[in-house]
Amino acid sequence: MITQEVLVEARKLWDYHHMHHTPAETDCILVLGSLDLRVADRGAELYLEGRAPILIFSGGLGKITEKMFRDTEADLMARIALDRGVPAEAIFIENRSTNTGENILFTRQLLEDKGLHPQSFLLVQKPYMERRSYATFKKHWPDKDLIVTSPQIAFEDYATEEMPIEQVINLMVGDLQRIRIYPGKGFQIPQEIPDDVWAAYERLVSLGFDKHLAAG
Repeated sequence: MITQEVLVEARKLWDYHHMHHTPAETDCILVLGSLDLRVADRGAELYLEGRAPILIFSGGLGKITEKMFRDTEADLMARIALDRGVPAEAIFIENRSTNTGENILFTRQLLEDKGLHPQSFLLVQKPYMERRSYATFKKHWPDKDLIVTSPQIAFEDYATEEMPIEQVINLMVGDLQRIRIYPGKGFQIPQEIPDDVWAAYERLVSLGFDKHLAAG
């Protein structure tokens, strides 16, 4: 049940997951695959603002999107960018990855194959995955300059019919757990989690928002 208490605790996680970076000009915009295709609009918006000369969409089909989409995340997002007016020659597609680590590794391989060597990236992801995406990127590609952003949507306005608030909270809880445990698995660099944020996580888990937790 979504009570006022649940929303207050969930907002703490939402705010923590944001990196609060300011977009700037970079060598490359990299949009990570997602069930939320609004990330494609954000990537296209940043390209059309002149933030970078190339726009990469990375994503195959993950555990959630394989049940939602017939085409890969990257191909769907690229079509959105084309419809927004991004020229086809500026778009690169990586459509094999199934998780955030593969997004980074396969994009790195794609760029090397194309003979491209960007030094700075503007990374686009869902709002509640900004911090985990940052930590994953920095683990796999630590020497690159990185700014992270997401669709500019308030917590109160983020849920949709296709992605209800219960699902959003479950995903935020699961992503916070991964921020805690994934550095030990070699997947991410460590991120400090404030005590009040972890207390909010524990309260939400106790209230049943545990559908996206990772084993171990």
